[in-house]
Amino acid sequence: MTQTLDHPTSTTDPQQRAQAWFASFEAALRARDVAAAAGHFATESYWRDLVAFTWNLKTVEGRDGVSDLLAETLDRVDPGGFEVAEPPEEADGVVTAWFEFETGVGRGRGLVRLVPAEEGDDGTSGTGDRAWTFLTTMHELKGHEEPRGARRPPGAEHGADKHRTTWLEHRQQEAESLGSTEQPYVLVIGGGQGGIALGARLRQLGVPALVIDKHARPGDQWRNRYKSLCLHDPVWYDHLPYLKFPDNWPVFAPKDKIGDWLEFYTRVMEVPYWSSTVATSASWSEEKGEWTVEIEREGRPLTLRPQQLVLATGMSGKPNLPQLPGQDVFRGDQHHSSAHPGPDAYAGKKCVVIGSNNSAFDICGALWEHDADVTMVQRSSTHIVKSDSLMEYGLGDLYSERALAAGVTTEKADLIFASLPYRILHTFQIPAYEAMAEKDADFYERLERAGFRHDWGDDGSGLFMKYLRRGSGYYIDVGAAELVADGEVKLAHGQVTHLTEDSVVLDDGTELPADLVVYATGYGSMNGWAADLISQEVADTVGKCWGLGSDTTKDPGPWEGEQRNMWKPTQQEALWFHGGNLHQSRHYSLYLALQLKARLEGIPTPVYGLQEVHHLG
Repeated sequence: MTQTLDHPTSTTDPQQRAQAWFASFEAALRARDVAAAAGHFATESYWRDLVAFTWNLKTVEGRDGVSDLLAETLDRVDPGGFEVAEPPEEADGVVTAWFEFETGVGRGRGLVRLVPAEEGDDGTSGTGDRAWTFLTTMHELKGHEEPRGARRPPGAEHGADKHRTTWLEHRQQEAESLGSTEQPYVLVIGGGQGGIALGARLRQLGVPALVIDKHARPGDQWRNRYKSLCLHDPVWYDHLPYLKFPDNWPVFAPKDKIGDWLEFYTRVMEVPYWSSTVATSASWSEEKGEWTVEIEREGRPLTLRPQQLVLATGMSGKPNLPQLPGQDVFRGDQHHSSAHPGPDAYAGKKCVVIGSNNSAFDICGALWEHDADVTMVQRSSTHIVKSDSLMEYGLGDLYSERALAAGVTTEKADLIFASLPYRILHTFQIPAYEAMAEKDADFYERLERAGFRHDWGDDGSGLFMKYLRRGSGYYIDVGAAELVADGEVKLAHGQVTHLTEDSVVLDDGTELPADLVVYATGYGSMNGWAADLISQEVADTVGKCWGLGSDTTKDPGPWEGEQRNMWKPTQQEALWFHGGNLHQSRHYSLYLALQLKARLEGIPTPVYGLQEVHHLG
């Protein structure tokens, strides 16, 4: 994730350059001189703020964007105390500096990239540098710091006390009162990695919260998937908050190991968690400022009245199951990939997998290993990247043993990645995927010779941008793509028109004999859960979840600059969406938890740049 910029190398010490810039910038902020503060930014510049200034996740662009943000927020935020946190680095004239700062209510961290002022720059900065990218994040609220490090709880209560309650008794009392005599302030619906990570954050911040999930045990979301499933992201990318995987944890964790870890994590982090619990309806009362949520817990009805509702039902939570003529007469097995039990029952059977992304490849590979006759139906082009190449070129500088040895912790890596604005992130990605294309040229040649329709994304920026823009259209190859390239897994192209009693029929008339049909057809927008649980009106009020508005395939414009409606306020008061991969669940759970904690404590949270609604689903 590196990019070279054509700026002359400065002869000034980077520490002095960074300190001079922050001193001048803070002076402008103290003077409430918005124009002078904005003049510290380059003509092309990007300020990404995670909660600290905006009570939102928001990116503004250029001096006009900076001016607008500061004009709306500067007086109430009252920022100051900007300090360079460690020795800055300089490369190609760009100074990269970590910093810390304070606001009236919180403490923050950030990362700035400074470039020399261009000739004719009309900025008003008192230094020769301008901010090109500027990340500000809140990491704690003053007076509401987490009990960690020097603030950790003592645990034991020394002395004599006839009314002492033990830790276990206290936990039992808490569990018995939750949902009956005491209502959760936050109800999190969905107890996968997202809900669990958020539940842990809220617990440490002292926010009364409850996580509910339909499964019998935490981690069943993973245990119940097809048996060959493993994480495609590496361990360094996947830690949960507070408690990292052990040093001997496998690079790519099997699904059941992840399931056990989530169950263990829920218990040891004391996340209030109700299993076997289904939310059946929810409604918001503007007058009361609370939700009424009807649930069934182990089959028994119960009403909860939280003031904040979080849907953590997952990016991959609402299956897209196509409705096709003939599904009612098909005599074999058919199911969505999320319900696929695994390959054991299909040895010697003719299996048709509709789709060509991660789940499709994983399922095809496992079926082939169990001697099934497998055909993949590719409906549109797919981006494939080999796992070892992705680890080397895409993630290695941030999430790897190599990164750790260079001092890039997971927390640092999260902020470095967050500091690259989405508007220009693709320019950092393109060189990495060009390197992968060169390294694995023979593989891609064989794959395309086999008839597979491959792409590198609309602009050659590869997997990460496809994920951020549309959440689909890619596969991290851990072996199954080789089966397609070698012809071991057969390939068909087109759209499915209908099923017969024993076949799948494509739009060109091709008929594929089938004993099993797996619909690896992806998942819908998370606001579909809001439609099902609350109402279609509320879902439309919120609009589409996910995507950047990049005007690329399946990510229609206009430009948003952030993930739509994720981890931040929505147009529906007190309704939040939390999802994504393990990395996003870990990183963004902090900012969502801080927003919820501030509301619990009555801290004013005026939102700058509330998400507009351009797409309903």
